[in-house]
Amino acid sequence: MNSSFPKIYIAFAGNKRIAHGSLSDVARGVKRVVDQYPSPAVSVFDADSSEPVELDLRGTLEEVLSRLPLEPAEEEDGVSVSGAGVHPRRTPGRPRLGVTAREVTLLPRHWEWLAGQPGGTSVALRKLVEHARRSAESEDRIRQLRESAYRFMLAMAGNEPGFEEAARALFAVRAERFDTAIAGWPADIREHTKKVAEPVFNAGQ
Repeated sequence: MNSSFPKIYIAFAGNKRIAHGSLSDVARGVKRVVDQYPSPAVSVFDADSSEPVELDLRGTLEEVLSRLPLEPAEEEDGVSVSGAGVHPRRTPGRPRLGVTAREVTLLPRHWEWLAGQPGGTSVALRKLVEHARRSAESEDRIRQLRESAYRFMLAMAGNEPGFEEAARALFAVRAERFDTAIAGWPADIREHTKKVAEPVFNAGQ
């Protein structure tokens, strides 16, 4: 959900957290546990979205790591390297705006109002669209955070006592009820559940 920072992952063996960090770091931790304990119930998640992640753990550690998708690398000499390609650093100067002209149909009173705005019709329309876009992004982000928390809860604590009450408290944005409902959950599961749910409650304040 947040592409501004390197992705972080988290892994559990049963109810115990066994790894946290980059995908390669988590793969190393999971591989170590799997090699030591032949049949652990291992779950790996994207720590931001709580989407499950499948790791191919066959073979040696080197083979496991070689099958991982490429992770973004730090910028070097003005070039950002990632699995998606190479992007040269932007040079100084005015960026191209990429303006596209399209037909807009409005009522006469709408055109009259737009014509009276500072900068004219086009500037006013752009400001209105940007404001609506920012408002929608904020709402979308809260929804994504809530879905992430619920996704993790369902996967790791769906059978735990208090799950249904915790889910209701999450969607109702009732932090105290939520904390009470998850108080008896295994420590590592409870800790991460609180971590992924906290932004939901903070946004609702």
